[in-house]
Formats: sequence, C-alpha cells, structure tokens
Amino acid sequence: MRPAVLTAAGLACLALGACASARKPDVRLPAAYEAPVAAQAADAAVLDAWWTQFGDPELTGLIEQALKTAPDARAAAARLAEARATATTGLLAFLPQGDGAASHKETHTTQTYGTPVSIPGFSSSGKSTSESASLNVSWEVDLFGRIFAVAKAAKGDTTAARFVYEGARSSLAANVADTYFQARGLAIQLADARETLRIQQGLQQVAEVKAKRGLGSGADADRVAGDLAQAQAQVASLEAELRATRRTLLVLVGRGIEPLANLPVDATVGAVPEVPATVPGALLARRPDVREAEARVRSAAGRTTYAQLAFFPTFTLTPGVGLSNSEQPGYRSTTRNWSIGASVTQPVLSIPRLLAELKAQNARTEQAVIAYEKAVQTAYGEADTALVRLEADRRRVADLTEGERRAGRAYEAARVRYAAGIDDLTTALSAEQAWRSVRSQLTSAQVQALRRTVQSYKALGGGWPSSADRSVKEAR
Repeated sequence: MRPAVLTAAGLACLALGACASARKPDVRLPAAYEAPVAAQAADAAVLDAWWTQFGDPELTGLIEQALKTAPDARAAAARLAEARATATTGLLAFLPQGDGAASHKETHTTQTYGTPVSIPGFSSSGKSTSESASLNVSWEVDLFGRIFAVAKAAKGDTTAARFVYEGARSSLAANVADTYFQARGLAIQLADARETLRIQQGLQQVAEVKAKRGLGSGADADRVAGDLAQAQAQVASLEAELRATRRTLLVLVGRGIEPLANLPVDATVGAVPEVPATVPGALLARRPDVREAEARVRSAAGRTTYAQLAFFPTFTLTPGVGLSNSEQPGYRSTTRNWSIGASVTQPVLSIPRLLAELKAQNARTEQAVIAYEKAVQTAYGEADTALVRLEADRRRVADLTEGERRAGRAYEAARVRYAAGIDDLTTALSAEQAWRSVRSQLTSAQVQALRRTVQSYKALGGGWPSSADRSVKEAR
C-alpha cells in the first residue's frame, strides 16, 4: 500500500507544479497628493473621531449615539458576529467528530395459544429489555497542514468582516454629519427666506404708501405683492424640507419615532476645520474598504492552499466504544466493545476534477488581487478629489463672504434711498435681488464646504479607531 500512496502523492506534486500561485498585488501610491495642502493641517490622529473637530456638541452627541444605538450600527455588529461564527465552522471540522447514541427497548409478550416455552435466552411470554450506548468518533489526521490553510482563509474572512463593520460605522458617522449639515443649511435658508419675507412686506408697505400719496404707481405695489407671494411660498417649501431632513436625521440616529422638537437645528454654520496632511500611503492602513480588500486576498490565498492540498492523501482514524445490556426471563447479558480503525484516501481518478477546481480558485484569487488593487486606486482618487474640491470650496466661501457683505451694504443704501424717494422701486429691487442671490450662494457654499470636509475625512479613512495598533495586529 505504501508504494501506491507514494506514487499517488508524486502525481499530486506533479499536478501542483503546473498550477500558478497568487501574485503580489501592485499597491504602489504617489508620495504625495496632487491636491494643495492647507498651511495649517490637523494631526492625523483627529481622523479617529473627526466629528469632534467641528466643535459642535450637538453633532458629536448625534454621531456617538448613532454608533451605539442606530439600526445600521446594530445590524453591522450582528453581521460581524455572524461572520465570526461562520468562520469557526471550517476549523471545527478538523477536530474529532462523533456523536453518542443510546437506546432502550422494553417488550411485553403474552402467549395466547400453543405450548409455553421458557428456556434461558428465549421465552414465549414475559418481559424482555435491551439497552445500548455507543460513541463512534472520526478524526482526520492533518499531516499536510490543511488546518493552517483553512485557518488562514477563516482569519481573512473574519478580518474582512471586521473591516466591513468598521466601514459601515464610518459611513454611518459621515451620513449623520452630512444630513446634519444639510439641516443646518436648510435652517439658514429658511431664516434668510423669512428675512426676505419681512423685507418684501416692508417694501410693499412703502410702495402702497407712495402709491396712495401719488409718489409712485400702483404697478410698483402690484410687483412687490407678486414678489411677496413668492417669498411666502419659499418659506413654506423650506419649512417642509427642513422637517423632512430632521426626520431623516432622527431615523439615522435611531430615534425615528421621537417628535421633531427633540432635535433643534440652529440656523448657523461654524468654521470649516482643517484636514490632516496625510500621505497617500496611509490609505493602506486607514481605509476600511482597502483593509477589507487586503483581507479578501489573504482569505483567497488560504483557499488556494487548501485546494492544492486536496491532491494529497487524507488519513482518518475511527475509534469507537459501546455498551449493551439484554435481559429476558431467565437470561441476562451485558457486553462491552471498543474498536479502532484507520483509512487513507488518495485522489487518483479525481485529479482532473481537483485540477479544474484549483484553476477556478486561482482565478478567484486573481480577482481578489485585482479588487485590492482597484480599492487602493479608488481610495487615492476619492481622497485626492475630495481634497481638491474642499480647497475650491474654501476659496469660494472666502470670495462669497466678501461679496455678500458688499451686496448687503448696497441693498441697505438702495432701500433707504427708495424710502426717501431718491431712487425708484426697480433700483431697490435690483439691489435686493443681487444681495439675496449672493447670500444664497454663500449659504450653499458654506454648507457645501462643511459637507466636503466630511467627505474628505471619510475619504482619508477617518471614523474608526485605527490609531490603536490592535486592529493592525488582528488583520495580520
């Protein structure tokens, strides 16, 4: 038997020699981003809890609450627990397998016709019982390291699931912040719309007074009335949109059934915080999706090794023990037994099938490598693009802030001149329209800069505690 096994193992080695192994992923990145770097950049450690950089206790409280109680966070934790439990299944297969079995049978016999018989071991009437218990075990003796291949694949799966979990939490934090800033922007727009409504009401009063005194035409009053109706409609629309956004935010946080009064939103925007001056290479350790893709490669490599080891013999031990008891009228017997067996299985005619399966696994591993390379390139692209757009948003806010100040000053002067009868209504309305337009653009730019900052933090891999080296060690 030994020469046959060695011959089959030699055939397996020859078959494996024709199979390619996984290549090393190409994860080279530029030394620096092409996006401009702020003069005073924040420390990279702020990425772990980037939301604290906005200096907004309400935002910080919402995100921290969402990470604890939101449905998305709890669902991500449940998926991680499932992945960890599933990964253990493959390793348990290499432990001794077996189940105990026991039985009890009692028979009552009554002879209704014929000659009674009663001898030891046989009786035509009476009670007889039989009992048995056994434990049969099967254990695959791993001589070629299959368990290490399975453990590598299982660890890769668990690590990938862990980074899926971290990525889900990171996305949740970013979604909460993004929705929060949308609500803040709508609150500002609503405040502006109400202010515009007040201004239009004032202009209407002035136009009506001037028309009554013969200092202006009725057409001017009608024109202001039309603008007033538009302002009222804008206020109603923004009120509805703000209510909807606040409700969305409550749902994200896990407080979807609470009244909107529990979530006040201030009509103000804070300063845009700086983002860390990190290097692209840090994305390999910071981005959860990149770490997940890397773990998928290790998992696929473990499965490839296991597929290669399928060509080698499998040795199995099958020990067992048993106990039985039989009792009849005039007879009783108790027996014990034990057994031990061994078997070896060597693929021979199944080698072509195993070769096909190995080639398929090699292809899946190559897909994992390509996915990893794409994840790295996507991460760099997202980070660089977010930083470029954030810098543009900063410049836009600075320009519009100065423009809004000067447009507001021009409108106030035009309003005073119109009330004094120096300028006509058209001049006053044109100045107001210019101011409203610049003010609206400024609000939009401020909110966009805050949201872009959130995108930048997320693109750089923020939102989970990677600064603790524990996560890196777990992934290895």
